[in-house]
Parts: sequence; structure tokens; C-alpha cells
Amino acid sequence: MAEQIGELEGLIRDERLRDLRIALDQLNTGDIVDFLERLGVKDRAVTFRLLPKDTAVEVFDMLDQSLQHEIIEGLKDGDVAHFFESLDPDDRVRLMDEMPASVARKMMRHLDPRERSLTNIVLGYPDGTIGRQMSPEFVAIPEHWSVKQALEKIRRVGADAETVYTLPVVDRARLLKGVVSLRQLMVTGEETVISSIMSEADSVDADHEAEDAARRCADRKHLAMPVTDKEHRVVGIFTVDDALDILERAESEDAARHGGAEPLHRPYLSTPVLQIMRSRIVWLFVLALGATLTVQVLDTFEETLEQAVVLALFVPLLIGTGGNVGNQAATTITRALALGDVTTRDAFKVLWSEARVGITLGATLGVLGFVVAGLAYDWETSAVIGLTLLSICTLAASTGGLMPLLAKKLGADPAVFANPFITTFVDATGLIVYFMIAMAVLGL
Repeated sequence: MAEQIGELEGLIRDERLRDLRIALDQLNTGDIVDFLERLGVKDRAVTFRLLPKDTAVEVFDMLDQSLQHEIIEGLKDGDVAHFFESLDPDDRVRLMDEMPASVARKMMRHLDPRERSLTNIVLGYPDGTIGRQMSPEFVAIPEHWSVKQALEKIRRVGADAETVYTLPVVDRARLLKGVVSLRQLMVTGEETVISSIMSEADSVDADHEAEDAARRCADRKHLAMPVTDKEHRVVGIFTVDDALDILERAESEDAARHGGAEPLHRPYLSTPVLQIMRSRIVWLFVLALGATLTVQVLDTFEETLEQAVVLALFVPLLIGTGGNVGNQAATTITRALALGDVTTRDAFKVLWSEARVGITLGATLGVLGFVVAGLAYDWETSAVIGLTLLSICTLAASTGGLMPLLAKKLGADPAVFANPFITTFVDATGLIVYFMIAMAVLGL
């Protein structure tokens, strides 16, 4: 595929659009999406216009919302309305979130009444909730119906539904009573009543946090989950492909923030340089301000350093080790929070566990540091290094374990409290511990 992409990029550079159109016809939809994600804004718009209408609709639906927005900006009004209406209501809402409000309102006016109504249902829920991610297009089966009636309804309206593999079963008041799979309907006698074959429904409230609902859907291996309102009436369906999209975005955000940057929310090669710069510069300023704490600590203990210059040689080793231990603990607990393995109520258990891990790591590294520093310098200095490594590792692991839990309790993103802030905190506090131990052992 890499060689093929190179050939396609060459056709664009040489402006051989007729050959490019022929080459695109030989690719499947997924490969076309991968290719478009590598192109700049202008080349992407040109390439997209070369696609056959049906293929263009499929490709447009698979692109990230940010890229859909850029393509729409380069299309004529008539084409915009066509592609906008081709999206499912939940995908349409995510695209609208990328657009200026005035453009979104204009596009909504071009929708037919049914599509506008479905889109407004999703828009009615707050950002971050599963109601904002669900599809209001679903097939609900009354519990008193027969299998034959259910199959007839699926054939009649199933083409417009988000999925027909998992079907909510409702009573006469549209309250959720259970779920039934298409497979179950296909292998059951036509006169069988739905209520006798339905399973217990694992549903989610429309106001529930989207990431948590997505995690539940993926962990329990559901193809789809019914979404209900406060009265337990079915208002939508949430599918596993949408769950995986949410989890992928969440993982991307956590990975970016662990590294001290903001997520790009779009493929890397299609991201402008200035946007990449903006995603990193704010964090660099924050970390630079945090690093002033380390400078202040060094300034405070300047006289101590002057009396024992050898101590300065070990500063990078000690603060680097402390930062790494803290980051390891924070990453582990942030991941455990995302998976639901721990909650904020487990703070003392986490602290006890990470403190023991820190002591074990610190003792191991401390003994190694004691021996190496003793052989290279003197045994008093080696004692300082050994004790400091023990103390810093214990402090860093405990802090790294608690920070994500504290962030979760405060309603902040645990990833933000991970690597960048913990490194800065452990650097400053680790140096204080280092110089206090040195003053006690060396009598400075």
C-alpha cells in the first residue's frame, strides 16, 4: 500500500487527474480514506471531487469530523447539503460541533423534516454524554408481538436503522423490557411471542458519561446497547463501533497529555504545523513555570552545594529516577481508572500498594547507588545517595498513585495530573529530601 500511495501522490503532483481517477477506482473505501488522510487541504479536496458519488458518500462518512469540515468548506452548497444529509444523526452532530454555529444552522435548514427532527434529538443532550453519541434510528419490538411480526417490521424499516442485530424490546408505554438479537429471531418459530425469548437488557441512561458507557459496551462485548431516558423509555441505540471510536479518542487524549501535549483530533500527516505547535506550546509554558520550583530549591540550598560540590553530580540521576517512578505509577493508576479497576474510594488501598512498590524499588536502586557511589567517591556520600533513592522512590510512587485519583475526584482529567505535573512536583520535593538527608549525614 505504501508504494501505491507514493504513486497516487505522484499523480497529484503531476496534475494527472484522469489517471488519478482511474487509480482511485481500483482502491477500496478504507484505502481511499487512508490516502485522503495523508494529503493537504487542497489536494484532499481535489481528490475527493474525483470520486464517484456513491463512493464519495461512503468515504465522507468514514473521515474524521475535522476532515469532513475541511471538505465541506471546499464544496458547492448543493453538494454540501447532499453529503450532510447522507450522515447518520449522531455523526451529523459531531460534524456540527466542528463548525461555526452559523454554518451549522444553515446546514440544518437544508435537511428534510425527519432528518432535522432526529438530529435535534441528539443535539438535545449535553456534550460528553452518551445521548450525544447515540443514534435515534432504531427498531423497537413490542414484547407482545410474534417473531413473524418482528421480522416483518425489520424488513420494512430496518434499512434506515443504525443496527438490527440487537433490538430493544418495549411494552405498550415504550418502556424497555429486554433485548432480542436478530439471530434469535431467525432461528425461532414465527408464532413465538417475543417476551418468551428476550434477554435482560444492559442499558445506559442518556445522560451517562459517554466514555464510561463506551467502556462498558466494549468490556461486555455488546454489539449494541439501548439508551433510555429517566423514565426508562428507549430513546436511542449505541453501537460497538461508536464505542470503539470514543475509546480511541480517549486513549489518544490520554497519550497526548501524558507526554505534555494536547490531542490533535485528526490524522498527524493532515495536521497543519501551526496546529501541532499550538498543541504543545501551552504545556511547555506550564512545565517551564513548574521548573522554576526546581531552580528555587537549588538556589535555597546553594550553600550546601558549595560545601559538598560532589552532590551536584547526582542531581540529574535523582530527579530523573523520581520522575520516572512517579510517571510509572501515575500511568498505571490512570489506566486502572479508565478500565474501572479502581475508583476514588480506593485511594488508601492505592496509596498502600504504591508505597510498598516505591519502598521496594527504592531499596533495590538505593543499594545499587550506595555501592557504585561508594566505590567511585566515598561511603558517606554513597549513604546519602542510597537513602535519597529510597526516599524519592517511595515519595514518587505514592504521589504518582494518588494524583490521578485526586484529579478524578475534582472532576479533572487524570491524564493531566500524570507525567508533566508529577515530574515537576517530584523534581522539587525530591531535591528538598536530597539536601536534607545530605545535611544530616554529612553534617553540613
